Amino acid sequence: MTTATGERPMRIGQLAERLGVNTRTIRYYERIGLLPEPERRPSGYRMYGAKDAERLAFVRSAQRFGLKLDEIREVLAFRDRGERPCGYVLETVRREVADLDRRIAGLDAARTQLAGLLARAESLPASVGERYCELLEHHDNETDEEN
Repeated sequence: MTTATGERPMRIGQLAERLGVNTRTIRYYERIGLLPEPERRPSGYRMYGAKDAERLAFVRSAQRFGLKLDEIREVLAFRDRGERPCGYVLETVRREVADLDRRIAGLDAARTQLAGLLARAESLPASVGERYCELLEHHDNETDEEN
């Protein structure tokens, strides 16, 4: 059996191994429309060609750049209609960069707070007893005093 383009088809396990994905992921992508329904052998086995592998590789690449599955579906729809998705992709990437900037700022603020907490902890006297943690108790008292 060969595909419409003459190449030898792959079964789902071969495609999964070739691209380093799980077979369940491939089935899921088919179910949600990221991958087209594959050709099937009379036995029912799914058969995939080079175009399927290329499309799956694109999906995985787009995910690594932070695109969500709905966004990837939209890019693929542009491509399937023969339209260039560059404008859509550019705007999506801009939003992703802005989101990353917000997340980085949040992580930076959290790091600053933790570094300050650590500096204070190192100056606290050690005590024994039924306390949970002097660092947290001291921090809670300072927070309560600030409010």
